[in-house]
Amino acid sequence: MPNPPNNLHVCLSPALIPQYSVEDYVVVIVDIFRATSSICYGIENGAEAIIPVAEVEECIAYRAKNPEYLLAAERNGEVVEGFDFGNSPFSYTKEKVAGKTVVLTTTNGTQALHLSRRAKRIVIGSFLNLTALSLWLKTQNDNVLLVCAGWKNNFNLEDTIFAGAVIEQLKGNNFKLDDPAIAANDLYLLAKGDLPAYLAKTSHSERLKKLGIEKDIAFCLNVDITTSIPVLEGEKLVRLS
Repeated sequence: MPNPPNNLHVCLSPALIPQYSVEDYVVVIVDIFRATSSICYGIENGAEAIIPVAEVEECIAYRAKNPEYLLAAERNGEVVEGFDFGNSPFSYTKEKVAGKTVVLTTTNGTQALHLSRRAKRIVIGSFLNLTALSLWLKTQNDNVLLVCAGWKNNFNLEDTIFAGAVIEQLKGNNFKLDDPAIAANDLYLLAKGDLPAYLAKTSHSERLKKLGIEKDIAFCLNVDITTSIPVLEGEKLVRLS
């Protein structure tokens, strides 16, 4: 007899995480503009670890533990005053992060991660590592929950469309989709011909443009420029071996 299908589900907002028994899933955290894109890029570029924390105060407390840690804090798209950097992918180059540990807090992405901590495993997804992540998920023979960080507990297009891109690579591999997964995949199929043009109309894209960081948006829509999969080990995101 064939094995029963695993669930492939999409959580459209962190506010909906309590609706899921996350302990039954491998969870993928998705915050395309910009936290998970920057995490994937930083780990690819040799960051020893990235420690996600929920609050700015927690971030500051890590400096007392180790003055060598780099502190990264973003709120409402902007770097929090007094921190080394925020969550722009251009802050996570080899020159800046290789061999370093970064402590990171963001408006949406790190919050979603903390709400998912009971999961079997937590990994980080972005367009940058789309195929590497999808290939790995195929090998897990487990339920998968794609958690979209959204914007302040609201649905957003960019995270949902990325979830749909993962589903496009996984569907047909003995997975059972829920309605949000079907909707995410349909949205991706609508947008995939020109992702930058489709996502140019998103509200978060507009917020970032007002901050003058259109180049961050463009960078975060690069597909498959990294192969690293960041995985949560204890309190640290490290490269999946």
